[in-house]
Amino acid sequence: MKKLLIAAVVGALSSTMMLAATDAAAQPASTAATKTAATPKKPAPKHRIIKRKKSAAREAKVDPILAGSEHWSCAEGMEFDMKGDMARDQVVTVHWANKNYALPRQVTTTGADRFHDSATGLDLVVIPTKAMLFSDHDSSRLADECKTVAMQQGAMAPTQAAALNPANRAPAAASATSGQ
Repeated sequence: MKKLLIAAVVGALSSTMMLAATDAAAQPASTAATKTAATPKKPAPKHRIIKRKKSAAREAKVDPILAGSEHWSCAEGMEFDMKGDMARDQVVTVHWANKNYALPRQVTTTGADRFHDSATGLDLVVIPTKAMLFSDHDSSRLADECKTVAMQQGAMAPTQAAALNPANRAPAAASATSGQ
């Protein structure tokens, strides 16, 4: 039914265009030229122009990299910057793909630090040896094997689980707890 309706509309439009073409051909060349020159072209509808401006502005928007953020280098040339203390902050800000994302902490049972924002779909999971960045929208891993400069030199990730582990505390604090 739909195909029949579409075919009828296309046929009607093509026959109208053919009639207009034969009318223009039947007129003398000078009359047709003056008629088309005298008729101004219709401007494009304003809603289309506004729509293009909005999308161009949206594409051109680039959030600045946060001052005091820590740089994470990942596999395959990916990278992001993160501001916040994973050991104590409930929200960290990740600068990824020229945008800043505020990611609230999520409770986990595995000991990994997870920061996830369901509105944007960005999910940061940090384990002691690396960080991974995921997208909930298409279930893809955006970046893997992400490490800070200190982690590349052998340090563990500054996670909340590592901060709570007495073996990872400063030597003075560890000796004070073992002496009791």
